Amino acid sequence: MAANHRRSASTILWIITGLVLILLLTRNLSPGIGTPVLLLTQTVFTLLHGSRRYGWRAILVYYAVTLLVSNILENLSILTGFPFGNYHYTQGPQLFLVPVMIGPAYVATGYLAWTVATLLVGEVRRASGWLTTIGTPIIASFAMVAWDLSMDPTLSTILKLWIWENSGGFFGVPLVNFLGWSLTTYLFLQLFALYLRYYGPEPKRTPEPSTASHVQPLVLYAATAGSFVVAFLTRERTTVTDALGQTWRTGDIYETSVLTTIYGMIFITILAALNLARRSTPAPANPPDASRDPSPASTPAGSTT
Repeated sequence: MAANHRRSASTILWIITGLVLILLLTRNLSPGIGTPVLLLTQTVFTLLHGSRRYGWRAILVYYAVTLLVSNILENLSILTGFPFGNYHYTQGPQLFLVPVMIGPAYVATGYLAWTVATLLVGEVRRASGWLTTIGTPIIASFAMVAWDLSMDPTLSTILKLWIWENSGGFFGVPLVNFLGWSLTTYLFLQLFALYLRYYGPEPKRTPEPSTASHVQPLVLYAATAGSFVVAFLTRERTTVTDALGQTWRTGDIYETSVLTTIYGMIFITILAALNLARRSTPAPANPPDASRDPSPASTPAGSTT
């Protein structure tokens, strides 16, 4: 019965993975409808996948911490300029000064970045070492900011979902924005790692994640990268003007987005996939004991057998 339940849960997760994959690659065709549906489906994936991997309590802690930290720092920056810079959102509905959809976006992509980092550094469990407990959130924050590096100029300078009031050198986006992203994502991911280290499920209750558990978020992280390739191939080429009157060519922005995607998110995906393949490859059989069965090459010159 338990085995049938696990197979059923795995099948549901694969179905949701496929649905998120399709939505990621087609949302540019109907952004008004596609984005809310995508966020809802990503939320379902995060909660179900995370509950199987860490337990319901842990994944709900992750969800709550991410929403809280991201919303506080986004509102702080809108009011003071720290840590992202001076900007404001142009769409609603909002939670204080931040659209309600921003929090779930942090949660969903942050979870994908976290799972990718566990392949590169290691799983954080109860009583994990400090190298893994701190290293995994750091690498995950880089994987997360790689997403914003490809996304921000498109959504702000071209689509104007938010406005950078002082503009910036990266197609209207300031350097401080990406530094703020690094700080924000590291904070909520580090808090999650500390929770797992001190209060997470006991190791005996959380076996090593299966290959499918690693592959599903890795596929979705890669699909997130693929959405920028789709935008490059399908979006209109024109010019846009930022808040300070600087004019940018949208074709240049989309092309740069693809470049940062290839050498950022896709590079991270390949690195994680290779690490997963290495882990999944069975270890070779032990070689024969050379001391008892020396090869001809190891026999001293001039000796006889």
